[in-house]
Amino acid sequence: MIRHARVLPVLVLAPLLLTACGSEKAGDPGPSASAAGPAAAPGTGELASRAQAMGVAPELVYVIEAPGFSLAQQSVGVLGDDGFSATWVEGGTNALLRLAVDRGTLTADTCAEQPVGDMSGEHTTCERDGSAWYRTGAGRQEYALPEEGHVVRVSAETDAVPRDVLRAAALAAHRPDAAETDALLPSVAPAPATPVERGDLPRFGDGAPDNHVGEGG
Repeated sequence: MIRHARVLPVLVLAPLLLTACGSEKAGDPGPSASAAGPAAAPGTGELASRAQAMGVAPELVYVIEAPGFSLAQQSVGVLGDDGFSATWVEGGTNALLRLAVDRGTLTADTCAEQPVGDMSGEHTTCERDGSAWYRTGAGRQEYALPEEGHVVRVSAETDAVPRDVLRAAALAAHRPDAAETDALLPSVAPAPATPVERGDLPRFGDGAPDNHVGEGG
């Protein structure tokens, strides 16, 4: 007996061939996988939560590097409305480097009008130094770096820190990574525990024991 081969319709056969051989889309992740954009910067989420808990705008948090200087943890805090400030101390001489980041701008027209180290009423001199301004006044010196919408300032007493040390610290100012965030900003305090409701207290009154004396004392 002759068996007749069963021929599948073309419309049914085509999808089966594509499945058996594989398609370009099935094996290729496509452009969306490689165009997903760069990964989030290290510590971005933690930086934001810690800064906001302090009342500081996350984009205004910076850190500096200066050999021989270490962060004074208790100095980390808010500057103005939502700015950031911190101080580094030199172990041998106790000289201080103060970092201050706040909203605003600094130009050739306004540089001399803004006091150094918040010392109002003092004469301020300004000298352009590359992308930064070197400013002096009231016994202090400062390097100010205008950024988009804010200014990064690193200042010190004029006689306590050499200018080149101050300049290097200011030019090294940068947004902190995950490890620097952990060392720079205090951790977010945990939420207060929910009070436990006791079941042995009366629903009314202050819950004091009943010291009523019955008849006969």
